[in-house]
Order: sequence, then structure tokens, then C-alpha cells
Amino acid sequence: MLQTPSGGARHGAAATDSGLMSIGTVLNALRDEFPEVTISKIRFLESEGLIEPQRTPSGYRKFSAHDVERLGHVLRMQRDHYLPLKVIREHLDAMERGEAVPLPSLGRQRDGDPVPEPSEAPTAARISRAELLAAAGVDERELIEWESYGLVTPLEDGAYEAEAVTVAGLVAELGRFGIEPRHLRVMKAAADREAGLVDQVVAPLKRHRNPQTRAHAQARTKELAGLTVKLHAALVQTALGVRLP
Repeated sequence: MLQTPSGGARHGAAATDSGLMSIGTVLNALRDEFPEVTISKIRFLESEGLIEPQRTPSGYRKFSAHDVERLGHVLRMQRDHYLPLKVIREHLDAMERGEAVPLPSLGRQRDGDPVPEPSEAPTAARISRAELLAAAGVDERELIEWESYGLVTPLEDGAYEAEAVTVAGLVAELGRFGIEPRHLRVMKAAADREAGLVDQVVAPLKRHRNPQTRAHAQARTKELAGLTVKLHAALVQTALGVRLP
């Protein structure tokens, strides 16, 4: 007699799960249109109240077709209109109540207006070799040594990006403490790996067919670069047991 209720409970659970999707399945369903979406992003949107997937007794998320559709709306409004999550949530909630709410106009193209192609990223300010030598207060021999270790790299036309002045100044400052350019190769290698990680994350945005999404890649790159620099500094401070002002 105990088996029948138990079997019925299992049948009911299977019926409840019918048509529901795991978070991995949802991710695959969304990636064609949103290649940059991740499981962490979906979980974050859930924590912000944008979606409310069901939970199994063991705690696994189960998404309905409605959840996936709502996720698509959220990601689309973020991508195409740059709307904050609070505004998106209020807009979708109003729609589900049956209210005719116009989409907020923040960052939106007017109907019929062509979507502009993203312009090329602004060219960084450049300086000549002589200007770099003067700004860093070093001679030609030192600059050649820095270049041999990849710490400073000229552009194709022989000029340098303005940021090279900052790099050169820091290399010179470290030299006063006995840290030679050859010692800094490990820092350059770490920086290259961090830059590669950022490029890997942003690559789907750069390749996206939506021009606004491609234009957003530059802002995302700057944001990620800032975070990696902060993390690197925090890790170095932690390793040394010091706290900078």
C-alpha cells in the first residue's frame, strides 16, 4: 500500500519536470543570439529578481519556456538599449500585468532610424621616440634595452602610444631600487596573459552581428582591464603582507 503513493509521487514529480530545462540547456538555447551569456550571468539575473526558476528538492534550477523567453527579453534590452536592470524588471512586470507600457527611451534608436555602425576605436595619443626619451629621462641605450625585453614597444610607424611614458617612468623608478629590466619580464608575461584573458572574454562581443554590441566591446574591455589591474595589485599586496594607502 505504501508503494502506490510513492509511485504516484514520482509520477507527479516527473510531470512537474516535464518541459522544464536545466540551466545548461537554457545557456545553449540562448547562446545563438547572446554568445556572451554565461551561467553566472543567468544566476545573477535570478538574484536580481528578473527570473524565478523552479527548484527541485535537491536545489537544482529548472527553467520553463516562459523563463527562457523572459531571459531573452532581459538580455535583448541590456544589449540593444543599455537599460538598467531595475528599469527592465519594472517594464517586464508591467507587461505581464497586461499594461501597455512603452519601452523606456534610454539609449534607444528611434523607429526607422538606421543603427549606426560602431566607429573605429579612437586612436590613442602618440609621441615620438625623442619625446619618450625626454619624458622618461633616459638615454637611447636604456630604451633599446627596455624594447629588447618587450617592456616598451614602438608602433609600426616608429612612434609610441602615450601610455609608454607611464611604463618607461615606472621602469626607470624601479631601476633606482636595483630592479633591472630583465627582472621585469615576469611582469610583462603576466600582463600579456591577463590581456589575453580579457580578449577571450570580449571576443564574442567583437564578433557579434549586432553593431551596438560590437561597439559595447570597447567599454567592456576597459571595465575588465580595470578590474584585472585592481586584482593584480591586491594579490601583490596580499603576498607581501602590506597595504598601500
